[in-house]
Amino acid sequence: MTDAQTPTVPTPQQDRERLKQLIQDLAVVHGRVTLSSGKEADYYVDLRRVTLHHEAAPLIGRVMLRLLEENGIAFDAVGGLTMGADPVATAMMHQAGAAGRALDAFVVRKAQKSYGMGRQVEGPGVDGRRVVVLEDTSTTGGSALTAVEGVRNAGGDVQAVAVIVDRATGAAERVAEEADVPYLYAFGKDELGLG
Repeated sequence: MTDAQTPTVPTPQQDRERLKQLIQDLAVVHGRVTLSSGKEADYYVDLRRVTLHHEAAPLIGRVMLRLLEENGIAFDAVGGLTMGADPVATAMMHQAGAAGRALDAFVVRKAQKSYGMGRQVEGPGVDGRRVVVLEDTSTTGGSALTAVEGVRNAGGDVQAVAVIVDRATGAAERVAEEADVPYLYAFGKDELGLG
């Protein structure tokens, strides 16, 4: 294969810029909406339109891994409250694997099961492991805090909470205060033109 045929590997900055564009094009919906927290907003960031997108998912995996690496967070597994965090964790697991790094993903249920194994955290065990709790976006931090509690009850050592988009509505402060871990995000609302 000649150099002209060698596929180019995007730089971390190119990954970020393309992901930002996809979020703006696919996920930002303007109009009055009520959020899961009960608060109202003039826009909605429907990140499932991006986290489940064929082009965006690998970008999410690489951007989120880089975010944690740049902030010196050491971790062995990633996951969060089921639905919002699931595709983010899976994307990170696959991109870590593509880079030769072993990284497990897990899913946190809203409540412990009353049947079967009775687990709240599903997937490879988190007991005694360094984990990062994920969310696609956060308004109040409630979902992330529920996941942190579930992971800690399962013996996981939570290193940080990381989200793709921070709405700047108090989640960072609440997570830092109540969970006593760093709260990291890839994109703020101002960077997405939602300020």
